[in-house]
Amino acid sequence: MMNTFSRLFLPAVLFLFSATMILSCKNDADTSSMEKSVDEIFQEYDAIEKPGAAVAVVHNGEIVFKKGYGSAHLEYDIPVTTETIFHVASVSKQFTVFALLLLAEEGKLTLDDPIQKYIAEVPDFGEAITLRHLATHTSGMRDQWDLLNLAGWRWDDVITKEHVLKLVAKQKDLNFSPGEQYTYCNTGFTLLAEVVARVSGQSFAEFTQERMFTPLNMVNSQFYDDHQKIVRNRSYSYYPTEGGYQKSVLSYANVGATSLFTTVEDLSLWAMNFKEVKVGSAAIVNQMNTLAVLNDGETFGGAYGQFVGTYKGLRQIQHSGADAGYRSYLARFPDQDFAVSVVSNSGASNPVALALQVADLYLKDEFEEEPEATKEKPKPITLTENELQAFEGHYWDAKDLYSRKIQLTEGSLHYDRGNGNTTELAPISTNEFVMLDIPGEVKVTFVSENGKDRMIVSEGETILGVLDEYTPLDEASIAMEPYLGSYTSEELSTTYTLVKKEGQLVVTHPRVSDIPLRFLKMDVFDAGGNTIEMTRDKTNTITGLKVSTGRVKGLAFVKE
Repeated sequence: MMNTFSRLFLPAVLFLFSATMILSCKNDADTSSMEKSVDEIFQEYDAIEKPGAAVAVVHNGEIVFKKGYGSAHLEYDIPVTTETIFHVASVSKQFTVFALLLLAEEGKLTLDDPIQKYIAEVPDFGEAITLRHLATHTSGMRDQWDLLNLAGWRWDDVITKEHVLKLVAKQKDLNFSPGEQYTYCNTGFTLLAEVVARVSGQSFAEFTQERMFTPLNMVNSQFYDDHQKIVRNRSYSYYPTEGGYQKSVLSYANVGATSLFTTVEDLSLWAMNFKEVKVGSAAIVNQMNTLAVLNDGETFGGAYGQFVGTYKGLRQIQHSGADAGYRSYLARFPDQDFAVSVVSNSGASNPVALALQVADLYLKDEFEEEPEATKEKPKPITLTENELQAFEGHYWDAKDLYSRKIQLTEGSLHYDRGNGNTTELAPISTNEFVMLDIPGEVKVTFVSENGKDRMIVSEGETILGVLDEYTPLDEASIAMEPYLGSYTSEELSTTYTLVKKEGQLVVTHPRVSDIPLRFLKMDVFDAGGNTIEMTRDKTNTITGLKVSTGRVKGLAFVKE
């Protein structure tokens, strides 16, 4: 016979057991459904004969999802797992700033110290460059990769810290006065890593291992400062070709701006440290997340080794990375205690888009803005060919020294960057167009101001370029002989020669493929995407040239 206890409590126990089982089954179903949804996002990478990717999700202080797809090494069919080690390129920068701030908290340096206090090899440019400037891309220093490229280096060359420091030591000018503007600059983070090394008395790799990776149990992380070092479980990077894939070799032996080797699991542990601080302090985390300020008091979205903005109304702190065929992205949504990391060894991958699609799944009930898919976008309208022809022409950006061509092809306007790189423009009003098939919503607006026809390129509230219409030179009428000769840069320790080949001006260099020059304006040329501007003396004789890239302005070469 059932006793009183059994009659009273057994039904309740059975109910609780049944409810627990139902809840467990529901959670299992939810987890399975979420995995299928993430799998769909990464289905392009889920094949052992393709370069792969890995993803991890942190929510409420724990890793709630992690998975690998595709191949880490195509020659041996080694699959990507969540413990596969990837080179994460510029995602490294936040670790470099964190290491610097650990020393600052100990009173061993301050962010407002001049860089020459620790690295005397950095030239005195006549204006103070502080560690803060370097940590926020506001130093005005020229970018190391653009400089090395101009000096004839290949990306698969062995590039060491010493190479970068010697190059920096020979620079004579800045792109702009420190603090005046933002221009992304890898040089600053190589210098910051060297500051950490010199102040701590350890190599940067040793310092970060001891003070950051080991305490956080990031067992598969290290700064890779020796290109010959063997690392178990590392992935190799690739680019797609018509017949399959090719290796994209990377032999970096420099750290700070890049060269963090890590996994999505370890990146998850790192992200969790920003919420529940185990290494460092809340003050360091707050500093890292604080927007940098220019001399005029304006901010630009850059913080300290990271960028701060919003995604669908939620605050997002993030950084991406790209070197050789490696691609990476780490995004934190601090108010939702959420983070997602994606790494890939395919140069064709887009971890930013992949990570945000994963965020869409997990944060769909948190977003304060409509999802992009449901937002009403400006609707294209139809313009006649005569109306479209009115915008055809060549346009010149006097600030950044580049030209663009607008041309009508097969009934549509196209934005031509040169070298076959064009984007179709869709009209949304009688003078406004949007670029098709590119990330974001970039708008091109044609206006007439002060008697000039002008093209304004913008993304949201940000002006990307203001270009005036101009008439290109008739190259056939220009004598090429005055331009011919050798031009040497003391700052790069290299020489380029301008020669005439098959009726065209061509730049030659012992380590670089020949670069045909395209006239933009008198004495101004496009050279494979970079801009060359000739310099003349009072007698109108060409004395040299200046080269500008995206991250190097006015680098001087003297004509021999």
